[in-house]
Amino acid sequence: MAFTTTMLSWSSLEYGKKMGSELQNSRVAIRWATDYLLKCARATPGKLYVGVGDPNGDHKCWERPEDMDTPRTVYSVSPSKPGSDVAAETAAALAASSMVFRKVDPKYARLLLATAKKVMLFAIQYRGAYSDSLSSSVCPFYCSYSGYKVGFHMSTFI
Repeated sequence: MAFTTTMLSWSSLEYGKKMGSELQNSRVAIRWATDYLLKCARATPGKLYVGVGDPNGDHKCWERPEDMDTPRTVYSVSPSKPGSDVAAETAAALAASSMVFRKVDPKYARLLLATAKKVMLFAIQYRGAYSDSLSSSVCPFYCSYSGYKVGFHMSTFI
């Protein structure tokens, strides 16, 4: 979800003038996603919620979400179970989205950017791949095969 939000945000920034009335629909979709990501990042200090549901059960289920009865387990990364990759992507989504809302909703944009900075600091401070921390809870569907790289200076993010 974070990756999709990042891409939708960059697309809106890059091609917004060509989107006409669809730009507003894009902003609505981005806000829906960022409202969720804000809840994931701000609900519990020291945690970032990164998933809901059992991937194995969910991938076997071909029902509408409203009809699913698979377990809705909640997964998070924390200092003791790091997830630099998922945290950095979440930070990227929030930061890119803040640029989308900078002129149309400055207060919301500031909230997105402030949260993005906190999540990025979390990613830098507590390094590790989230699939290592959550192993069978996310693999084989969401494994970090190529590793993670959080190696730039924070000033490039700000």
